[in-house]
Amino acid sequence: MIPASATPFRGVYAATLLPLHEDGMIDAPGLARHMKDCTSSPDIVGILCNGHAGENHLLNREEKRLVVETARHAIGMEKIIVSGVLSEDIQDACLQARDAVDAGADALLVFPPFSWAVSQDAEAIVAHHRAICEAVDAPVMLYQSSIGTGGMAYSLPILERLLQLPRIVAIKEGSWETNAYDRHRRLAARVAPHVEVMASGDEHLLPCFAIGTTGSLVSLAAILPRSIGRLWNAVQAQDLDTARRVHAAIQPLANLIYGRAPSGRATLRLKACLVMQKTWSSCRTRKASEVLSPEEWRELSQALEYALVMEQERD
Repeated sequence: MIPASATPFRGVYAATLLPLHEDGMIDAPGLARHMKDCTSSPDIVGILCNGHAGENHLLNREEKRLVVETARHAIGMEKIIVSGVLSEDIQDACLQARDAVDAGADALLVFPPFSWAVSQDAEAIVAHHRAICEAVDAPVMLYQSSIGTGGMAYSLPILERLLQLPRIVAIKEGSWETNAYDRHRRLAARVAPHVEVMASGDEHLLPCFAIGTTGSLVSLAAILPRSIGRLWNAVQAQDLDTARRVHAAIQPLANLIYGRAPSGRATLRLKACLVMQKTWSSCRTRKASEVLSPEEWRELSQALEYALVMEQERD
């Protein structure tokens, strides 16, 4: 539930994963438990479901709606639910947006279609977002993609136009590069100061938090919610010593999950971390062929063990 506040969307959100049975179908009871686990820390203000880590692009409309419904039933009205919208087709994107709001989402996050990586068409990008904003009566967030994703990463002129659309309340800023992050943050402060700019590059949390942020929507918080919350709180309190200590514990794991090739296996690695913590029984993704080598499993396990020391440390 959106809190009654002048800045209701600030804080850390866990970008949730999607537990699957061995046949690739959604494990709804497992998903409900995952939603509860992700929001059990008081430092987590909400979740982002149906994001990239939630395998949005591999789900149909009914499955995406089920994810939101499951989240709403699992966590009640105490936490904010943001649902991702990702579609190549503008009409389908609007239908997804309506589905998510009807199912209980408090806000939407519009992901750029993958085809935009080939080239940017400013008018098409703005029209896509405008249509979604007009299709629902709900707050909408933008997604600023990594600098390595071609046309999916909006240029400054395009981002400026998007920031000024009605209903836009925040940006999940995933440029994956601190200078680009700072440029986008400064742009938003100039043209749309009401829009929250939320540093969300999992490998770059400390430097971007230190530059200045109003929150984060990250999948790393789905496996280490207390640590990410602690990092956020430390930076907000200007406690650099604690922030550095958290960073030192989680950064090796973040680098293995997101920085290792092929980067498309980040979701598999995140799921493997939950299996290693014995909270999930399977790391199956919708790409049934995805597997981790014994060497990668061992390295990931060692980094997770190191990070869990901080996760389990009491405040």
